[in-house]
Amino acid sequence: CHHPQLPGHPPSTVEHGFPSQPSALAYDPWLRVMAIGTKAGAVKLYGAPGVELTGLHKETATVTQLHFLTGQGWLLSLLDDNSLHLWEIYQKEGCSHLEETRSFGLPARPGSGAAPLITRVTVILPMAPGTVACLGTEGGAVYFLALPSLVLLEDKTLLQDEILQSVPDDYRCGKALGPVECIQEHPQDAGRLLIGYSRGLVVLWDQSTRTVQHLFLGNQLESLAWEHSGKNIASSHSDGGYMVWAVGGSGQRTQQPITATVPYGPFPCKAISKILWRTCESGNPFIIFSGGMPRASYGDRHCVSVLQGQRLATLDFTSRTSCGTNPAVPGLGFPLPSSLFYFLFFIQQGFENPRALVVLVEEELVVIDLQTPGWPTIPAPYLAPLHSSAITCSYHISNVPLKLWERIVSAGEQQSPRLSSAAWPINGGKNLAQEPTQRGLLLTGHEDGTVRFWDASGVSLKPLYKLGTANIFQTDCEHNDSLNQAGEEEWPPFRKVGCFDPYSDDPRLGIQKIALCKYTAKMVVAGTAGQVLVMELNDDKSEHTVSVATVDLLQDREGFTWKGHDRLAPRNGPITFTPGFQPSVLVQCVPPAAVTAITLHSEWNLVAFGTSHGFGLFDYHRRNPVLARCTLHPNDSLAMEGPLSRVKSLKKSLRQSFRRIRKSRVSGKKRLNAGSPSSKVGAEANAQLAEQAGPPEVEMTPVQRRIEPRSADDSLSGVVRCLYFADTFLRDATHHGPTMWAGTNSGSVFAYALEVPSQEKFSERAVEAVLGKEIQLMHRAPVVAIAVLDGRGNPLPEPYEVSRDLAKAPDMQGSHSMLISSEEQFKVFTLPKVSAKTKFKLTAHEGCRVRKVALVSLASTGTEERVENCLACLTNLGDIHIFTVPALRPQVHYSCIRKEDISGIASCVFTKHGQGFYLISPSEFERFSLSARNVTEPLCCLEVSRLQDTSCLRWVRPRAPHPPWKHPVVSILASSKGAQESPGCIWFISPRSSEEVERNMRNASEDEMRPAGILIK
Repeated sequence: CHHPQLPGHPPSTVEHGFPSQPSALAYDPWLRVMAIGTKAGAVKLYGAPGVELTGLHKETATVTQLHFLTGQGWLLSLLDDNSLHLWEIYQKEGCSHLEETRSFGLPARPGSGAAPLITRVTVILPMAPGTVACLGTEGGAVYFLALPSLVLLEDKTLLQDEILQSVPDDYRCGKALGPVECIQEHPQDAGRLLIGYSRGLVVLWDQSTRTVQHLFLGNQLESLAWEHSGKNIASSHSDGGYMVWAVGGSGQRTQQPITATVPYGPFPCKAISKILWRTCESGNPFIIFSGGMPRASYGDRHCVSVLQGQRLATLDFTSRTSCGTNPAVPGLGFPLPSSLFYFLFFIQQGFENPRALVVLVEEELVVIDLQTPGWPTIPAPYLAPLHSSAITCSYHISNVPLKLWERIVSAGEQQSPRLSSAAWPINGGKNLAQEPTQRGLLLTGHEDGTVRFWDASGVSLKPLYKLGTANIFQTDCEHNDSLNQAGEEEWPPFRKVGCFDPYSDDPRLGIQKIALCKYTAKMVVAGTAGQVLVMELNDDKSEHTVSVATVDLLQDREGFTWKGHDRLAPRNGPITFTPGFQPSVLVQCVPPAAVTAITLHSEWNLVAFGTSHGFGLFDYHRRNPVLARCTLHPNDSLAMEGPLSRVKSLKKSLRQSFRRIRKSRVSGKKRLNAGSPSSKVGAEANAQLAEQAGPPEVEMTPVQRRIEPRSADDSLSGVVRCLYFADTFLRDATHHGPTMWAGTNSGSVFAYALEVPSQEKFSERAVEAVLGKEIQLMHRAPVVAIAVLDGRGNPLPEPYEVSRDLAKAPDMQGSHSMLISSEEQFKVFTLPKVSAKTKFKLTAHEGCRVRKVALVSLASTGTEERVENCLACLTNLGDIHIFTVPALRPQVHYSCIRKEDISGIASCVFTKHGQGFYLISPSEFERFSLSARNVTEPLCCLEVSRLQDTSCLRWVRPRAPHPPWKHPVVSILASSKGAQESPGCIWFISPRSSEEVERNMRNASEDEMRPAGILIK
């Protein structure tokens, strides 16, 4: 039967994090939203938190430029195949959506025999009021397009030959002027364009008279910027300098600039790829530029310089380049910040008054507050760089109590005193999604030993708090602090901004496993070098010594020598800890192999941990080990080499492969009988599914694949895959008590009965552990998860849930069941006899293997009281299967992750209420939902206003009211320059003529004009 709470559509709902490989940026000052394009062809719009729209080009090509038609809900995108695309924000069922409506490509000039390179677009400028766009090209020509119809206005085309006729010989720069590098509209007269060519010539072109009004000649040109009054311009050049020129005067030519400077000279400097000039009512204007660093000493830095009078800050971004190519061509590489930065500013009494600087770098988005002294960073409510250090593990907590939530938020706020208190300026649109019904925390462990806490309650993934563990150990981790602020005498005056830092001081610091009790604020963090840290949330600063305990998991086993990395040396003496989670005990596993499994039971004060050598149990209240068990097989030599070792024997791998082949050929003749005496301990029952619907013949059809048993001497068979605490029946059917379960890579399950003293006697009596049962799965498939179900078939509640009336007490009257999930099948055993009750052979039926499993509760869309517990399973093919428990009846399955995306499958984490997260790139989580009632997706509305009726562009579209338009005070600069030189298919659609567009424009009422507001540059 199909359950009503399970959706019939693909489960992906929203993407969290920072877009992978961004390549273009644009901003709409009227809608107050920004757009980011990527190398994969994606276009993502962001406004207020929760306002997100996503589109994907039909072509898989890099987005090199993005430009809004301000306020109208249109977006132009240029791809590196030289095709221009128009996107529309439209309304459907009360929500806004983003859709590509048409595309266009510049044809070669008729009869010229020009190669496609000549018409490659280098610059796009949407002119006020958004009805025409200028296209500068590689061949030096400027074309004009009617918007939004994307019809070429051929009579307005400005060829390079026409410019050359008006240029004196001493200004010609050779036979050609070079590609168009920049086009800027006059800030006070929309009819005049400032056009800059790469070889240094800049012309002021009057469109109405088609004449050159002014000429400027400098070095090789990179960028241009107008001063707000239109009396001066600034030009930046390839030699690392910029010039200021006066516009006007008696002559047509300006021989010399007013000022010419190389800010970081006199030694050779890199090009200034973009420059901005903004006036300020309070005094000196802002001059902001990217690049210009001294080649020899700081040529590898990616900086944006902010200059106001005598104040200079060199903002040093930590994002690495993907390849060292021309920074003016983001399509060819990404030496950022390149030209991807903008201004937000107010227009007031003839001054622009910059409010904030927005910089898009390769791995993060940084916003600088220019109205607060010191120019601090404004924290972003979304687009946080999840991968500021590489993500190594994830952990999700649902229904976080308000008290714990507030304490974590408070600890995070105390970590960032230097951040600006200014409101997030990109706040357009309206979030229509309902307020989250519960608070969700997503924890990510990182390579540098940090754990980051994220607010995963809604659409926006907001950073809350960062926990560091490196300061507990003796590592060289203080060197980064010196980069934060430059000394008084240092030149350039570098200031580190952004939090992306891909370098780890020591790979052993990497976080492998996380566990958190939301009721007691106890936390366990385990790492790559066998370190297990028990932590507790403290609202105050503390200085104390961390207790250290060592647990030997080899148990004096002879014949094994650890060849891997050394353990991390803990610091001696008291350590100062800031408010937040503070360690109390460090448990060090020996050998110091990476921790593969942990579990925490805060009510019993116990933590269990496992590595590739065995597992241990630790009492963190009394701070002493309870149990250590070695799980190594005599042939487990690879387990002694460690994850950082590179001495794996190819010869041994080949030998084991041939052994498996030989065994598979003869295994049909030597099938073990499941009822034979040789399989008494942990034998697999071959009975049919206990509650399988349908006729018995269905199970007997030859659809099952024959799965051969794995060899007992397989490498890494002793790896502990899962650990589990449960209050259940292990010794007999009448007495229940604390138990601990461990599953290994070789299909072994160990069950221990625990003697846990009452809370009053924790300090007097020690916890004891006695081996109760040892089970061996017949096929020796790795055990992925273990869970105990009560008498009603429900999973056991978490510690403290029942005592705090947050969950129903489990049924302790009926017999309990144990659900063991291996890589090949799911099986339910009765307790305490451990006899097989039912099973489902996933590998035999579906030909796939289990990678992740979780017990989830799915609520009905009809009534919240109807909740069913199900088993969610992610396979190595990227499919998600849903089964009932304890009957293990298959319900539905989805194709969720591409089977080739191994890292995405490995990173998947399920939530308790049927959602999940997995990495679609190093910087992005994809969120999905298996419950139709519990869905987190962006629902938003953007009010757009268009100057003309565009209903013919789509099959249906209501006409929006006209905006109060007037000639904008300042236009938007190009978001990037250049494009990758690769031919592509060009096609376009033109359902409307340019005459219709112009006629509609004449009908636009001039008294419905927009006032000056916040703009971005």
